[in-house]
Amino acid sequence: MKYCLLAIWWICISAPVRADPGDPKDPPPGRRPLVITLDPVVTSDSATCILPFTRAGNLILVRAKADTTDGFFVFDTGAPNLVLNITYFRRYPTTNPTESGGVTGAVVNALQTHVDSVHLGPVHYFHLDADLINLGHIENTKGVKIFGLLGMKLFEKFEVIIDYDQSLIYLHLLTRKDGPGYRSALLNDTSAYGTVPIDLDADKIIVHTTLKGKKLRFVVDSGAETSVLDSRLPNKVFESVEVTRRVHLSGSGNTRVDALYGNLKDLQLGDQTIASLPVLITNLQSMCDAYNNCIDGMLSFDFLSLHKIGFNFVSRKMYIWK
Repeated sequence: MKYCLLAIWWICISAPVRADPGDPKDPPPGRRPLVITLDPVVTSDSATCILPFTRAGNLILVRAKADTTDGFFVFDTGAPNLVLNITYFRRYPTTNPTESGGVTGAVVNALQTHVDSVHLGPVHYFHLDADLINLGHIENTKGVKIFGLLGMKLFEKFEVIIDYDQSLIYLHLLTRKDGPGYRSALLNDTSAYGTVPIDLDADKIIVHTTLKGKKLRFVVDSGAETSVLDSRLPNKVFESVEVTRRVHLSGSGNTRVDALYGNLKDLQLGDQTIASLPVLITNLQSMCDAYNNCIDGMLSFDFLSLHKIGFNFVSRKMYIWK
């Protein structure tokens, strides 16, 4: 279901500049060439559009097209950028392996590549950097072809509202014409939802929560099926967790770790209290190492699907329907 209203062009000109670390054969510092990383160009055939999605388990799947390859991609706010399944993009040239960590402690090496375009309904992206990894373990578990992950970099200029009950994603490409006070018509009734400030840190959504008087940093990850709490937190925090069983987690490759599973009680998020939330309890040190930044936990499908939920990534706000 799509609504075409007008054509909008958005060119992101504030691009970070990274120096390539190189090796001993590289030119000395000061004369070393720079690697320029540009944000993708984003256009839309409509100012506002509605994308239907399906689910594979607790994963949100939307149809998208990367260059000439069309299929299901995971809508994944936990991924920093575009990720492609190497099974379907193995002929693409690659450079610069990067590392990412997961809750199992595994470190996944991702090759980097470039695509000319990605089309998501009426939204079009051009000149995108992407990571190439093997997503076969997810495909085998879900029984569906998954061509990649649509990460945060693709949505940082958007207002996004996810309606799990109706299986719809509402997208609005924010421009200067909208002004700083823009809100979707879905947000007109301010009594129906609460507003929580968010941070964007390394292309991840960070929310600040409180549990047993301790302030915690959580990543909001639509690509994670279960919420997670770091096992290294103070014992006082775990007074709010009712552990129900021990589980085994399988990651990429042959990585397996033990974890605890239970219910988290009374997590405070803004002016709302989450009475009960299923969580895994495991060590998140590998994620700290991979991203050079530590978090205390992740809020996943178990949290997101409780409500209609929205984000304005320009004004850095999250909307949680009551």
